[in-house]
Amino acid sequence: TRFRLLPKSAEAIRLLNRSDYLAVLVTNQAGVARGYFHEPLIQKVHAKLQELLAESDAHLDGIYYCPHHPNVGEPPYRRVCECRKPKPGMVEAAQKDLNVDVSRSWVVGDKHSDITFAHALGMRGVLVKTGYGAGEIEQWSATWKEDPEKIANDLLDAVHWILSDE
Repeated sequence: TRFRLLPKSAEAIRLLNRSDYLAVLVTNQAGVARGYFHEPLIQKVHAKLQELLAESDAHLDGIYYCPHHPNVGEPPYRRVCECRKPKPGMVEAAQKDLNVDVSRSWVVGDKHSDITFAHALGMRGVLVKTGYGAGEIEQWSATWKEDPEKIANDLLDAVHWILSDE
C-alpha cells in the first residue's frame, strides 16, 4: 500500500499508550461504497498502520470503520447505518469492546464535523491543522456554531495538550 504515517504520529500514539488513555481510530471509509476501493484494502491499510506504529513501540487499541454511504454505491454498502459518523455506532462498539469512558474521551480530527460528532456524544474535540484541518479553519471557521476545545498543529501537539489538561 502507499500508506504512510504523518511525522510525529507514532510518537503521539506512543504517548497515549503510556498514559491512561486508549488510542482508538474511528473512521468513515465511504470509498468502499463509492467503488473507489474494495474493503480488503482498508484492512490491509489498517494492518500496515499497526505495523508502522509497532516499529515505534506504539499501537492502536481499537480500529473501527464504516464502509457505508446512505445514498451512493450498491448494496450492501449503500445503506443508512448506525456506524457512519456522525452516528454513534463505532463509538458504541468501542465502549462495548474496550470499556471506553466517553465522558473522559477526546476526538482528534481534521474536519469540523469531527468536533460536532465529539460534542454530540459528550466528548471533547481537538481539530488538527494537518490533513483537511488548515483548509477547514481557513474556509469555514467563521461559520462554526461550536468551536473545538483546541486547534492543534498536528496529532502530537493535540496529544500533548490533552495529556496536560488531565
